[in-house]
Amino acid sequence: MARTPRAPWSKANPRKRAGKASTHLTPAEKATAKARARRAGRRYPNLVDNMRVLAKKAANTKTSGRKRAAKSKTGKSASKPASRRTSAVRKTAK
Repeated sequence: MARTPRAPWSKANPRKRAGKASTHLTPAEKATAKARARRAGRRYPNLVDNMRVLAKKAANTKTSGRKRAAKSKTGKSASKPASRRTSAVRKTAK
């Protein structure tokens, strides 16, 4: 039988165990968490709202780093395929 995951408020802070300092929410992130709480019918954001905001922030920074790394020296994206149209035109012109 699978174990049920523990609630986040009953777990130890992983950043504290790793010896890292806690990160604080920016005013914009606080507003996002508060809006999320209001939509759920709560007056104030709870730990889950704050965690969701930070998770979204972490996901955005991870994807933006990949896009920057994929660019070549010319500044064009490496994932963009070469145009097939021009190579087909060249073959028929010969």
